[in-house]
Amino acid sequence: MTDKTQQHSATPTELPTQYAPAEVEGKLYERWVERGYFEADENSAKEPYTVVIPPPNVTGSLHLGHAFEHTLIDALTRRKRMQGHETLWQPGMDHAGIATQNVVERELGKEGKSRHDLGREGFVERVWQWKNESGGQISGQMRRLGDGVAWNRERFTMDEGLSKAVQTMFKKLYEDELIYRAERIINWCPRCLTAISDIEVEYQDDDGELVSLRYGDGDESVVVATTRAETMLGDTAVAVHPDDERYAHLVGRTVRLPLTERSIPVVADAHVDPEFGTGAVKVTPAHDPNDFEIGQRHGLPALAVMDEHAVITVPGPFQGLDRLEARSAIVAALRAEGRIVAEKRPYVHSVGHCSRCKTTIEPRLSMQWWVKVGPLAKAAGDAVRDGRVAIHPQEMEKRYFDWVDNLHDWCISRQLWWGHRIPVWYGPDGEVVCVGPGEEPPSGAGWTQDTDVLDTWFSSGLWPFSTLGWPERTGSLAKFYPNSVLVTGYDILFFWVARMMMFGLYAMDGTPPFHTIALHGMVRDQFGKKMSKSFGNAVNPLDWMDKYGSDALRFTLARGANPGVDVPIGEEWVQGSRNFANKIWNATRFALMNGATVEGPLPVPERLSATDRWILSRLNETVAEVDAFYDDYQFAKVSDALFHFAWDEVFDWYVELSKTTFQAGGDAAEVAKRVLGEVLDVTLRLLHPIVPFVTEILWTALTGGESVVIADWPADSGFRDTAAAGEIATLQQVITEVRRFRADQGLQPGQRVPARLRLDGTPLAPHEAAIRQLLRLQPEGEAFTSTATLPVAGAEVALDLSGVIDFEAERKRLEKDLGAAEKERTQAERKLGNEAFLAKAPEDVVDKIRGRLAKAVADIERIQGQIGRLPSA
Repeated sequence: MTDKTQQHSATPTELPTQYAPAEVEGKLYERWVERGYFEADENSAKEPYTVVIPPPNVTGSLHLGHAFEHTLIDALTRRKRMQGHETLWQPGMDHAGIATQNVVERELGKEGKSRHDLGREGFVERVWQWKNESGGQISGQMRRLGDGVAWNRERFTMDEGLSKAVQTMFKKLYEDELIYRAERIINWCPRCLTAISDIEVEYQDDDGELVSLRYGDGDESVVVATTRAETMLGDTAVAVHPDDERYAHLVGRTVRLPLTERSIPVVADAHVDPEFGTGAVKVTPAHDPNDFEIGQRHGLPALAVMDEHAVITVPGPFQGLDRLEARSAIVAALRAEGRIVAEKRPYVHSVGHCSRCKTTIEPRLSMQWWVKVGPLAKAAGDAVRDGRVAIHPQEMEKRYFDWVDNLHDWCISRQLWWGHRIPVWYGPDGEVVCVGPGEEPPSGAGWTQDTDVLDTWFSSGLWPFSTLGWPERTGSLAKFYPNSVLVTGYDILFFWVARMMMFGLYAMDGTPPFHTIALHGMVRDQFGKKMSKSFGNAVNPLDWMDKYGSDALRFTLARGANPGVDVPIGEEWVQGSRNFANKIWNATRFALMNGATVEGPLPVPERLSATDRWILSRLNETVAEVDAFYDDYQFAKVSDALFHFAWDEVFDWYVELSKTTFQAGGDAAEVAKRVLGEVLDVTLRLLHPIVPFVTEILWTALTGGESVVIADWPADSGFRDTAAAGEIATLQQVITEVRRFRADQGLQPGQRVPARLRLDGTPLAPHEAAIRQLLRLQPEGEAFTSTATLPVAGAEVALDLSGVIDFEAERKRLEKDLGAAEKERTQAERKLGNEAFLAKAPEDVVDKIRGRLAKAVADIERIQGQIGRLPSA
């Protein structure tokens, strides 16, 4: 299993007594980068393996979610590199239009300036300056984590090449009539002063008020309810259901709109739910998406009553008021007119907020640019349905289809200065010209470019192919497109994944951007609660890496990564992973000090002991398990399989069993040294993708190889030995049972006890020395008196505990414990036998009592066994 071309013998002096991650991780990473291990060659004949990094915002820093996702991607790409693929993990960052503009505007605010003081060109220049000086700190943090990305290919969504791709895509969609400009209701943020897409709106339950208003008078009146009284100034109709007989006499007539000099029509529209509220709704086409659709159907005017800051613009007493101020003032005015029929306060309802600044969204009629997503979304759905793209776990497919099958046209224009400016020019006589890369824009008097920029998700939707040089047909594009897998959180399945699918299929002649979409969950605290600064439970991953090492954080994250499921994490789990790294270190150091080697071929099976054959069999089984779990994106199962194999079987059993062999010397010891070297070599290579730093040091010390980064991934040789597995399982049973007995009798782990072993006729006879050493059993001696006999697995272990244990005191202690367990059993049985109690008690309470009963029964059986094994008085 070992690559002999990269090895020489190593000496134990190469390893310090303790592993100090902080002293070695940074140096190791820079060495990997300098040697070009992570670079990808487009001219290579190797099979490609491509993954793009979900581009973090240039304003961001590494949080646990990043660390989690990056750990998974790095594990996949490191394994594929070791398997001989030409591996590209494509790095880069997103320009993050709104977020970045907000950051720089805040910096200007500290100087007492606004972007308008600098002008558009000056402001954009200032953003670039900020990006070059302060942005992108996440790159350094990625190095801390060990991300094996191709830094020589790093991209930025606003760099020259990607800007060309954006402009090309816009013009292609425009010419294919898949981009258009229209006036529609959009989500408007009065703080960021831009439109935002539906998926950038966060909904939360807010306390508001529900006010019922009477429009008109007497029999000609109708009552409507609203949570946004300020919008009534822009009402242009009242709508009722066509079949609602209560209002049939009003349809086609008008009612007076309070606080105004206007009368508005009553229209019949099937959109209205006659069962909700009064069955009549106010219609404000300029400030509500549903009302806009009603207005379109009935030819109603759309009256905007607020400006971009959500300030009332309607002439009169409310002009100049903020929307919330106007709401209170208008309700007061209506109350004074006797128009308030009912008020409900507080009224909890779902309200949309800007995902970036948390300001309440204002639906607003606005002229914007849109992508006609119908044909694009259909193609994205078909690619999954026909099997060209697999979603993992498969149960996430429904969420994907629910989204792409019901997509509305996508508003792509943003009223910002930072971003890809829309490449459209308007002429003095109404001309509209879309300009592609390399084309000269129209010039002359009256020609102006559109002032808006594109939604950030437009450029990041091109990421899988724009980073490879598209629209040019580059060698990188030919080699590395499509991506092998996209690893990302289920929370951006709609934001990012669907857009990449639509654009990739459209731009790349029907070839999807990736073969597999592997979705993971969100990182949460140890109690399953969302991490947030406001909750006080947010964690800076750098703090944990500083304390415990990057490997410890990575292993903890990978061990919690079940597909599509949220990941709880607590500091004590990272401590446990640090202990695992230390265990690997100490075991390898012990092996080197005792002559473990990878030199030469493995001895033939006839020279191997049962212990050697067992561990090599388990090693191959573990290789096969790990491969199967990786191929199914089961990172938690990969980690668990490696943890239990390494700690439980290699370190706690094989290494311990081998100590007596090493002490005895001879051919068996030489064989065991070679087997231990093989097992550690393969185990370290299996562990490397998840814990790269500690395995690099240990593997190179053990094998003398250049780097485990470029070592061969282990292969399952097919060797299995069920007979040896059965023999060692019996040995483990004996040792475990005697250890349990010793613990039950209160013996210290290192306390030596005289013992007689009867192993003749059992497979355990060759293991007597190991059994005695692991169980701290002395030879029986002349004065041996058997005070306890343990028959286990056909063998017999007799112990002399005279002078070691006060049997009478031990019997009294156990009898007291037995009485308490029997009392617990009786109480639990009484409750579970009470029908009245069972009928009333909650199910979780009943389950707890059943658990108490089961534990009591088990305790009674255990204690009775302990008493039975004590010698008679």
